[in-house]
Amino acid sequence: MKIIGLTGGIGSGKSTVAQVFEVLGVPVFYADAAGRTVLDTDAEARKEVIALLGSEAYSGSKANRKLIAEKVFGDEQLLASLNAIIHPAVRRAFDVWYERSSKTHSYCIREAAILFESGAHADCDKVICVVADAEVRIHRVINRDQSRRADVEARMAQQMPQDEKAAKSDFVIDNNGARSVIQQVLEVHALLQA
Repeated sequence: MKIIGLTGGIGSGKSTVAQVFEVLGVPVFYADAAGRTVLDTDAEARKEVIALLGSEAYSGSKANRKLIAEKVFGDEQLLASLNAIIHPAVRRAFDVWYERSSKTHSYCIREAAILFESGAHADCDKVICVVADAEVRIHRVINRDQSRRADVEARMAQQMPQDEKAAKSDFVIDNNGARSVIQQVLEVHALLQA
């Protein structure tokens, strides 16, 4: 079963695109959700996060995400150290998921906001990038998360630029609303099954 990476910047709509693939019966691994899960369940990751950020990084069996975010936000070195813990744990989770997945499909989707940044694209046979104009993305995130514009812009600035992600990808799905996302997914799906 081929592994197809699916990425896009914050607010691009990559989760919506992933859900369309799921409706088509394609298995989808959500790396961002897996990252949250491994923080709580991966014993090795937990030990390393505590060593990096202190025992207050956890409250009982759950990661204190708010505190973790406050500590690493704006500290590139600390964020890089945290990512060096989380990315291998997510990769392990993907490997387990992939082995347990039904191999009756010609491909699966590996959805990840930071597919290129984490190096996970190296394991993919092809990559799809979902793009949308910056203003569209900002408004989506503000509405979705009740975030402040400055916070959304700061998060966007920490991600690889959208045009760079698109240039490194095999397929680009435009999610600005001018063209049906479902139609674009159907076209990519047909090519991936060929």
